[in-house]
Amino acid sequence: MKKAVLFQIDSYLRPSEAFHFVRKPLETAAPSPLHHHDYYELFLVEGGRTRHWINGRVEELASGDLTFVRPGDTHRFHADGTVGCRILNTMFRRDTANHLLARYGDEFAGRFFWSTGEGPVTLRLRGAALERAVTASLALQSGQRSLARIESYLMSMMTVVLDQVPNVPRAAPGWLLAACDEAQRPDVFRKGAAGFIAAAGRGQEHVCRQTRRFLGVTPTQYVNAIRIRHAALLLGNTSTPLEEVALECGFNNMSYFHRLFRDRYGWTPHDHRRRHRRDPIQPVDAPGNRPL
Repeated sequence: MKKAVLFQIDSYLRPSEAFHFVRKPLETAAPSPLHHHDYYELFLVEGGRTRHWINGRVEELASGDLTFVRPGDTHRFHADGTVGCRILNTMFRRDTANHLLARYGDEFAGRFFWSTGEGPVTLRLRGAALERAVTASLALQSGQRSLARIESYLMSMMTVVLDQVPNVPRAAPGWLLAACDEAQRPDVFRKGAAGFIAAAGRGQEHVCRQTRRFLGVTPTQYVNAIRIRHAALLLGNTSTPLEEVALECGFNNMSYFHRLFRDRYGWTPHDHRRRHRRDPIQPVDAPGNRPL
């Protein structure tokens, strides 16, 4: 195999620019050059599939896979010859990553770009999280390539987009990855852990054991995180009564629903609705407003 080529950030950026963004199709005829670089790179597979050589191993990436590439990681791509592959690729300077780690080290150390594993972190985004990631990435195409924009984008990707539902590592078995995808559907997560286990198609003990191994949580905890996230979205964007929101998310016990919501957000469902529907023109407590 040929020696890896070194890509340098100054080849892409003007002195006044803080990042480079490109939306591009990958080659299907032959693999791209093996390379490493002196910058950080975040790429999202927007569509299709690609084979990814990374630090001496090979992984198959598909739509929704998000990879946090570190300086020094050596890799190349070869898109699927049938469906092709398109990625959203963002590159930025070391100084930007160092600043974020210094400021938010308690949250980011050992994660995302700062993992210490042999390969970079690759996460799977599906549903609303994938839609938000694509929208946030495409917004980088226009406007100034300033430090403020890249820091705002990276913070969004690492916090808002990658929300508190445990991320599924690529090393997890295929049936578990599929079950996690299915668990995003309301008709599955409303059934709680039972719906997750049914989607996995494996015995309960085996599913529980592998879920704890790869996700660090039980099936119940994983599904509850999805249910509470869905409840928060409904509370912030609709006027649906609390009891109906709870039922929509599969909770028949309101006390249990309130406890899980408070544990997750630090406040009650009622307070969450007030926080996310506060209107400076017509406050929710104004006379004549519809009660929460």
